[in-house]
Amino acid sequence: MIDRTAVRNNANYLRNVRPIDPEEIAEYIEGTPHPAVVRETLREEAFDLRLREREDGAFVPVEETPVDPPRWEPESLPEAYAFAVEDLLVREYGANWHRGESGDALRERVRRLKTDYLYENEVEYDRVAALGYAIYHLPAYYATVGYVLDDLTENGLLDRTLRVLDVGAGVGGPALGLHDYLSEDAVVDYHAVEPSAATDVLDRMLEETGRNFRTTVHETTAEAFLGIDGDEKRDPATDDPFDLVCFGNVLSELADPVAVADAALDALAPDGSLVAFAPADRNTAVGLRRVERALVAGDDGDFPGNDAEIYSPALRLWPDAVPSDPGWSFDVEPDLEVPPFQRRLDEATTRGETDEPGEFVNVDVQFAYSILRKDGKRGVDVEASAERCARMAESERHVTDRVNVLAVKLSHDLSEGDNALYRVGDGSQATDHYLVCTRETALNRDLGEAGYGAVVFVENGLVLWNEDEGAYNVVVDDETVVDLVAP
Repeated sequence: MIDRTAVRNNANYLRNVRPIDPEEIAEYIEGTPHPAVVRETLREEAFDLRLREREDGAFVPVEETPVDPPRWEPESLPEAYAFAVEDLLVREYGANWHRGESGDALRERVRRLKTDYLYENEVEYDRVAALGYAIYHLPAYYATVGYVLDDLTENGLLDRTLRVLDVGAGVGGPALGLHDYLSEDAVVDYHAVEPSAATDVLDRMLEETGRNFRTTVHETTAEAFLGIDGDEKRDPATDDPFDLVCFGNVLSELADPVAVADAALDALAPDGSLVAFAPADRNTAVGLRRVERALVAGDDGDFPGNDAEIYSPALRLWPDAVPSDPGWSFDVEPDLEVPPFQRRLDEATTRGETDEPGEFVNVDVQFAYSILRKDGKRGVDVEASAERCARMAESERHVTDRVNVLAVKLSHDLSEGDNALYRVGDGSQATDHYLVCTRETALNRDLGEAGYGAVVFVENGLVLWNEDEGAYNVVVDDETVVDLVAP
């Protein structure tokens, strides 16, 4: 057995002198272990030592600076990952996996998955379901995680050494997106929790990750891993905390998502982030917001102990207020190119007169998300003032009045070519609110140009009640000024 302490001591000495060569360290260790053994030991200790392995096999210190925003704008699922998906399909069914009985089985399973998500049915993953899930969902989920992480890197809140917990890792879309999002000089200790047959697919996809993205797959439930359904409880005081906990499209599949997310907050480092995202459809998006609200300090929930704060995007701009609207909000990013495996499955479909192509193509990047932290940091550090703003909770008393509001932009343009329409909130709303731009001017143009999650100050907006939609519209016209407070 190699002397790990000696390896660490030598690495710590050499880190400030020159790149660390396993062959050199081997000479200083009692028994002169083989350099390959030293190399593997360094790999296992790299995270704690803040070392990364270069392509030439030497180890160098990880930079102390946080991850730089990488301008994440993927146009397609990378070829290596697309090949890995097809490799699994060919291994399972042969070169014509998309035709005949195997193609029919995969299409039937994708249809069933879509139906189960729509009607919130319990989803079970056998091997066929896992492969169907990879075909249909992996590309969009790969892209989603990077757009969500942008909120953190833009404020310098993602370190170059990250211990990550991916709860319900599925077939690996978020893992691969995280891997590609991070700079090549980051070191990641990645832990996936996945109890289903999806682990067979996940293992193959993780083979495509780099040497500094060290992975461990825990084939157990989230409840068991986090210690909330057994005798062994996770101890936040002694267990290694996670810098990033990810719930990628899984909260809607948990029996008690609030309890699991609360336990995950316990496993989070004091300056870490819990990131959750879900499909944009109403059921899953509203469900995600419901979990968020149950965990945040100030809500009358069963889990007030963590005092989590909403970092983004659904900020509470009134510190003493709690929203009670449904909270259906989602972001939209550019579509991906159709990956070859989706095209093959779709083109091999036998269609009737009413069937249209594209049933098995899913490249829309649309998602709801939430980032929670325990250190009080928020993506935008701004609060509303009663001296300048009206609360959305009090919109009923302001109908037909012109008011000022501070609002978070919680959608892209939802109109169909008429007056631009944006869902907004301020953290006090009990009913849906929209900003409706009936006439764009130089003084209100910031509304259209502001991104999802931006905070805008609306001066002199006209409050109206929309009976058909059961919502409040704040009209932005040529008498209204809109200023971007924070992007």
